[in-house]
Amino acid sequence: MTGAAWVPAACTLPTADRPLRLAEFDRFFGAAVRTAERVSAQHLRLRLDSATQVEQTARDLTARESSCCSFFLFDLLRTDPDALTLDVRVPAGHVDVLDALADRVAAVRRRT
Repeated sequence: MTGAAWVPAACTLPTADRPLRLAEFDRFFGAAVRTAERVSAQHLRLRLDSATQVEQTARDLTARESSCCSFFLFDLLRTDPDALTLDVRVPAGHVDVLDALADRVAAVRRRT
């Protein structure tokens, strides 16, 4: 699956900027994601490294992604100092995008 597979037509990020954003996500997935769990067809849960910088990067990256792909719902939760979780949800019409995103997370994690 190519990186562009999880970029839907509804994305308003300029085409020229998409490879840069994909590289940002790849770095984030490789450095920060500890586990990935598919909670449901519309919900992916990423357990992250709990470092403060990871939280800041996650907040920045998900805010920018929400601005161009407004169908994503990102919830970053810190339940205690050692637990940081990023929940990614999509409406039913974008399950294929979440499928591709989950595949991307798994592929990046296999390489690291």
